[in-house]
Amino acid sequence: MIKPRFLAAVGALGILGAGLTACATGFQADVSRFQAQLPAPQGQTFAVVADDPALAGGIEFGQYAQLVSGEMARLGYVPGTPANADLIVRFDYDVDNGRERVRSTGGAFRDPFYNPWYRYRPGAFVPRGYWGYGYYDPWLSSSRIDSYTVYTSEIDLDIDDRRTGQRLFEGTAKAVSPSDNLQYLVPNLVDAMFTGFPGNSGETVRISIKPEER
Repeated sequence: MIKPRFLAAVGALGILGAGLTACATGFQADVSRFQAQLPAPQGQTFAVVADDPALAGGIEFGQYAQLVSGEMARLGYVPGTPANADLIVRFDYDVDNGRERVRSTGGAFRDPFYNPWYRYRPGAFVPRGYWGYGYYDPWLSSSRIDSYTVYTSEIDLDIDDRRTGQRLFEGTAKAVSPSDNLQYLVPNLVDAMFTGFPGNSGETVRISIKPEER
């Protein structure tokens, strides 16, 4: 199950809005990683398991787990079984139901919806030179108002020492995009997670995710 920090982090993802101008530009992923004595690859075995029991044994989960397994093997770890592996890799993924966003294009006014988490508050004052939902100006006839849906997706990756139960690594990759297609999102988020793996503990980095081919 996606951890509570996924929901808490949604509001902070406004920094990703600049990548949402169009599908062709793709979107950005924020990758946060923490580690405590994660061993360097020296032949240790690993097994990828579902952190959410509801996903365990699923064909779709198995497909995404193979992506994670391939990345771990590329680093130098050796595939094993959950019963005897040195490292247990707990993997989870999700995408929300989407949120509608409104954007104004054209004219000489700044569009506040470069931030996908901007919300208009009824009765709120709209500064001069800014456009806001519900604000009307007859001189803005050349502007166009577009609505679109954005989705927040996330993968979680935790690595435990099977023998001691000690948590060795925690990682989260989140993205806001105009797509809710997990077959597109998850592989790209896995790529982002393993870019520069394991990274600097406690650091959040922004990784570019390629646009979906249509």
